[in-house]
Amino acid sequence: MEKYDVIVVGAGASGVFMSYELAKLDINARVLVLDKGGRLEERLCPIKLGATKSCVKCNPCHIMNGYGGAGTLSDGKYNITTQFGGDLHNYVGVDQAMELMEYVDEVLCSMGGADAKLYSTASSELKTVCLRNNLHLLEAKVRHLGTDRNVRILAKMFDYAKKKIEMRFHTTIVDVVREADRTFTVVTDTGEEFNCKDLVLATGRSGSKWISSVCDKMGIEQKKNRVDIGVRVELPAEVFKHITDDVYESKIVYKTDKYNDMVRTFCMNPYGEVVAENTNGIVTVNGHSYDAPELHTNNTNFALLVSNSFTEPFDDSNEYGESIAKLSNMLGGGVLLQRFGDLVKGRRSSERRMKKCFTRPTLQATPGDLSLVIPKRQLDNIIEMIYALDKIAPGTANEDTLLYGVEVKFYNSVVKVDENLQTKIPGLYALGDGSGVTHSLSQASASGVYVARILADKYNA
Repeated sequence: MEKYDVIVVGAGASGVFMSYELAKLDINARVLVLDKGGRLEERLCPIKLGATKSCVKCNPCHIMNGYGGAGTLSDGKYNITTQFGGDLHNYVGVDQAMELMEYVDEVLCSMGGADAKLYSTASSELKTVCLRNNLHLLEAKVRHLGTDRNVRILAKMFDYAKKKIEMRFHTTIVDVVREADRTFTVVTDTGEEFNCKDLVLATGRSGSKWISSVCDKMGIEQKKNRVDIGVRVELPAEVFKHITDDVYESKIVYKTDKYNDMVRTFCMNPYGEVVAENTNGIVTVNGHSYDAPELHTNNTNFALLVSNSFTEPFDDSNEYGESIAKLSNMLGGGVLLQRFGDLVKGRRSSERRMKKCFTRPTLQATPGDLSLVIPKRQLDNIIEMIYALDKIAPGTANEDTLLYGVEVKFYNSVVKVDENLQTKIPGLYALGDGSGVTHSLSQASASGVYVARILADKYNA
């Protein structure tokens, strides 16, 4: 059995920035980072390579797993704010949370992101226009790197950290054991064992079920979280150009008249493309965009999400989201696609109707009927939101606006941790999106820096 001082399970945003900061601080400890995905250069989706037109459910998914995590190939968008993207500020304080996110931005800029524009929604004219139409624009600074630039930055961060931090890929952890001497042993699916004094769980959203199983085994309290269910909207870039040119990422929240539910825009990708991703065998939809103009498309895409939380007796929100996604996979063999005009007229989109569609889809998906998949309440909310957005971006509610389904954002149950992001078991930390504490690249990265500094203080004392 190999022994280490610190083991980090997961090389996503929090694991990347944790390994970077530990290397920078020259921690006097032996550190190992493990991830079930591949190295950066190995993360090649068969769809992007042209080997297939639909998701073949690679195990693990190259879009979701590997160095950099799910954020690597999804637009490289860092929102510097505490208004959304997680609750890190509730643990470390608002000022420190903002300082950590600003530091993350400084690192990204030093690694090649300085030329990427920093947008802001503060004092934006868009905020006034939204308020006049019963929409609410959340404030944030946004650094958009683009998927292409983001990959280059992560490659530099890997080269920097690997001189001090050992990293192993294609390594799946199936069990965690608390030893009598209060150390931890992690066991892989091939039977390998690694022992450490401090264990950091940073598996991201795709590892939410695994972290929950570890917490259940060790008696660590968890608070059930929500699941967000919705669609990915795709339309001509001109429709949102006046918004995306100004603020790039607009997080707009709307309270529906019919149900009084909250619907929000999420992950806006100007001139981007819609992509499929595989989370634990379930194919859902997401969006990417690139920095290089030659990689731009004629479309903009964004998600419309409805948050769902549950009370007794049902408390597994992720299971609810999975069941809806599975139904979409059953009917469409993966992702379903429907024209907005067909949806409101109560008819399915067919191959014949899609051939007449002026908006050309960037993802090959199965034309169908989303009303057979998404529950009526959520679908009514989404339709109402589209008409609301049409008031500030005329053309959003056009017949040829495309809706891909389903988009599901799975959140881990919130793991009970203290102000150091440490569980009740000394030496066991939970951070990033896998802990339920953060929900964004910026906050996940910041949590990695935060715990890295705590451990560096401990081992360098």
